Amino acid sequence: MLLDYLPQILITCGIVALAVEVAVLGFATFILFFLGLGLLLTGLMMQFSWLAVDINHAMWSVSIITLGSALLLWKPLRRMQNKPDNNKIESDFAQETFQLTGDVDSESNDVLYSYSGISWKVRSRSPLTKGQWVKVVETAVGVLWVEPKDQ
Repeated sequence: MLLDYLPQILITCGIVALAVEVAVLGFATFILFFLGLGLLLTGLMMQFSWLAVDINHAMWSVSIITLGSALLLWKPLRRMQNKPDNNKIESDFAQETFQLTGDVDSESNDVLYSYSGISWKVRSRSPLTKGQWVKVVETAVGVLWVEPKDQ
């Protein structure tokens, strides 16, 4: 009968719920995480005979552990999830250097640079002159922000 394998079924369902939460949902909802934790811990408690092996005890234990873990872990997990990532992402443009074909400043729209099949507007926070070698330091939609290349 299935009741003979209740601890193993609960452990398996808990591991599957945890795996789906982490691998498929990317740890975004937490609901399956708390449920998986409840199923896994209840199954382990039944497996080690710390809890009677019956449906009634299983339902109560899963419910209490799921609710308790949600109450205890919700805010820390939410805080961890909402922590901003301040790391500057290096892109392929970061190493790109070229010679300016015209004068550039923060408002210029007439100097273009073709990269990867797209014509990008070139802008700089400080005025740069034609013929100067520059490197890309930032990108925006259709715009390459440059600064003088260190010689």
